[in-house]
Amino acid sequence: MVRFSVLEQPLDPFPRYEEMRRTAPVFLDEESGLWHVFRYDDVQRVLSEHAAFSSRMGGNNPSETGQLFAASLVNTDPPRHRQLRSLVTQAFTPRSVEALAPRISAITDELLDPLVGTGSMDLIEDLAYPLPVIVIAELMGIPAEDRDRFKQWSDAIVAYTRPDADQTGHGSAHQEMAEYFLGMIEQRRRRPGEDLISLLLAAEIDGQKLSVAELLGFCALLLVAGNETTTNLIGNAVLCFTDAPGTLARLAAEPELLPSAIEEVLRYRSPVQSMYRIAAVDTTLRDRRIPADAPLVAWIGSANRDAEHFPDPDTFDVERSPNRHLAFGQGIHFCLGAPLARLEARIALEAVVSRLPGLAVAPDAQLERMDSTIVYGLRELPVRWQPS
Repeated sequence: MVRFSVLEQPLDPFPRYEEMRRTAPVFLDEESGLWHVFRYDDVQRVLSEHAAFSSRMGGNNPSETGQLFAASLVNTDPPRHRQLRSLVTQAFTPRSVEALAPRISAITDELLDPLVGTGSMDLIEDLAYPLPVIVIAELMGIPAEDRDRFKQWSDAIVAYTRPDADQTGHGSAHQEMAEYFLGMIEQRRRRPGEDLISLLLAAEIDGQKLSVAELLGFCALLLVAGNETTTNLIGNAVLCFTDAPGTLARLAAEPELLPSAIEEVLRYRSPVQSMYRIAAVDTTLRDRRIPADAPLVAWIGSANRDAEHFPDPDTFDVERSPNRHLAFGQGIHFCLGAPLARLEARIALEAVVSRLPGLAVAPDAQLERMDSTIVYGLRELPVRWQPS
């Protein structure tokens, strides 16, 4: 029985994607029952046609401490999705996000200042992880002393995305996170502030407040999506820049290329490699009949290497244009936090390129991908540079 897996070469799944695009672009893994979709046009369709490919997950009535994400934006369909999304759109508009730039710059400098003179660090642990965690924690009004718990929960949830994952740690992480946020929600009910949790508590849809499950879904989504993907975008960018000869020197000389380079990182090593959907009705993809209720995996990481849309797709090109990658999703589920992720990455990478001359991955580094088939990011990224 033929199966599809990217776990044999987790750091380099791209040749396997290419093989599947060529030989089985819409593939049923009979053992798991999962349909896998690999070509750009099909992935785009699965992500955008919500009437045919639903985002729902689990039951319709998630408990307060279980199925944390079931009532979140990621796992709802219209019309509820539109209502929920409208509540937080204002916090993530380009103007609202750009107002965070001075604080993001200050955090970046606080993290780098003690390290610049040392000539070495783990880029993930020392910069790419703490920066987005501090930013999202401050937006949510989370005390500084609780930030380390975010990392433990995020890692447990991301690790669960492996097909062979141990569900025990995942369940306890969900339980701990739900209990923590229930406590935070209760605190904000008594003492509202200017943070996102207070904003969501005060919000109404058609005269009704959000349910507890919906509030928990927002908190969990903001926590995981707000730090995990940005951490991986920054780490993947440094890996791409150091892998491609001359790229760092060029970005140092032409910093105006950095936004384009970040878009190419999003395409070339997408922080989110895949998204799940459920067939809402009987439908077809490339003449394959997909029955209603069948689960699908749309492989964003494969779509972004499709030669039909990206000439010379396996070359990292900081000037690639057009670059209509699907790294932030498509349609109504396009990532709400995309402006924030781009801003954090730009500020962090500007600092890395300008302040760490001669940056290179440590020669003895043993790079390992995180335990996930959905998220693409490194566990560690030891780097060296010429200390000033």
